[in-house]
Amino acid sequence: MTRLPHVLLTAAALSAPLPVAAEPPGLPAGFQSRMIATPGAEIFVQVGGSGDPVVLLHGHPESGDMWGPLAVALAPRHTVIVPDLRGLGRSSRPAGGYDQATQAADIRAVIEALGFDRAAVVGHDLGGIVAYAYAARYPGKVTRLAFLEAPIPGVGPWEEVKAFPALWHWNFGGPDAERLVAGRERIYFDHFWNAFAADPSRIGDETRDHYAAQYAAAGGMRAAFAQFAAFAEDARQNAGAENRKLTIPVLAVGAERAFGPYPAMFMRSVATDVHAVVIPGTGHWLMEENPDATVALLRDFIDGE
Repeated sequence: MTRLPHVLLTAAALSAPLPVAAEPPGLPAGFQSRMIATPGAEIFVQVGGSGDPVVLLHGHPESGDMWGPLAVALAPRHTVIVPDLRGLGRSSRPAGGYDQATQAADIRAVIEALGFDRAAVVGHDLGGIVAYAYAARYPGKVTRLAFLEAPIPGVGPWEEVKAFPALWHWNFGGPDAERLVAGRERIYFDHFWNAFAADPSRIGDETRDHYAAQYAAAGGMRAAFAQFAAFAEDARQNAGAENRKLTIPVLAVGAERAFGPYPAMFMRSVATDVHAVVIPGTGHWLMEENPDATVALLRDFIDGE
């Protein structure tokens, strides 16, 4: 049995103790926020620092607020651009456009609106899918790509990974699912924060409440489910990606207690210059469970060290 389903379905993880209290997540003081219009959406973006730009793309069930520790480390040498993905966080929640190509176009519009052209890109979870799509669709516009705890629909070990029982939520959604979760967003997300973590206590109550409130806003869960419903279209868009591989430096990061080697397996299917790292003793929530190791790894990669 592979590491991912074995770890994510352990009884210990599913019956984890309640987390300790923690400060709510957020970016450093001095970061500015604005809404940027893209075709079909309004994207909420936080920006701070100065220097060569770095774009940080969050995953589910979080928002750009997850990147606080990394933003602190990067801002002295980089302009740090932190969007909330279409439909999530404080971005608008249109009826459609949740496929990776449309969301990559959102990110391109954000970067251009801020006056930049080329940037390093970091993506975790759903943000990793969008980060790869952006690099693949805008060749020459990405200097470096960091791909954290994510799959790539339709390539590499996709058929194996999408069959893991722990990832049942990829096929969960629709009006009835929205009704079931309404008013119970924190309970629903607690399942993932507990089951996908090596140490669930690292994701504190204030962090959990913060994100649950964002997704509980009108249309939030509909948009969240739509992200996963778009995976089949993402896979169609990625057809033949193995024959047009990225040549930029790629850092593929897995967590020992979650996706493990799989991010590197996905990336080696679509890129030629891949450096693979598995962070030990850590679950899926890299920034919450092991921020020091994750920040140091990403900072060195982005700075070319």
